Amino acid sequence: MIVACEIGFWIVIGLGLFTRYVLRKKKLGLFFLALTPLIDLILLIITGLDLYRGATATMAHAIAAVYIGVSIGFGKSMIQWADERFRYYYTKEGPKPIKLSGRDHSFQYLKGWGRHVLSYFIGAGLLAVVIYLINDPSRTEALFNVLRIWTIALGVDLVITISYFIWPRKKTV
Repeated sequence: MIVACEIGFWIVIGLGLFTRYVLRKKKLGLFFLALTPLIDLILLIITGLDLYRGATATMAHAIAAVYIGVSIGFGKSMIQWADERFRYYYTKEGPKPIKLSGRDHSFQYLKGWGRHVLSYFIGAGLLAVVIYLINDPSRTEALFNVLRIWTIALGVDLVITISYFIWPRKKTV
């Protein structure tokens, strides 16, 4: 179901961009783009029902929480990223997307790390609530393991963020 939701997420974005720029139906395109939170809600409901019915939490359940956090934290910026590239590369409209370097790239990456923190708090919060509600370590071990790995990944991402301020990305031609 997680894979289906991820595929659905990108299909809805693709339909939104196609409808918006190729078919020139901006309102219908916006409607498709606005469906992305609905996909998150469907994933949340399905995962919650599965666990409520007594399933032992698996990596898939944990990844559902991660997916929801990332979708909320990065969703708008991912859609904007796709929108800019689609508009430039497929419709030949708008400015060419800029590849940042130096301090601009460092601050952009810092903003991305902030989104990662937001995503982490949302996803980790969902995982913590489920772990608390199930209250059975044997059934929630996979959730805790993913939470531990994600915490390490957040720390590594912080180190990478700091490194861009120490060694800024060089401008490429």
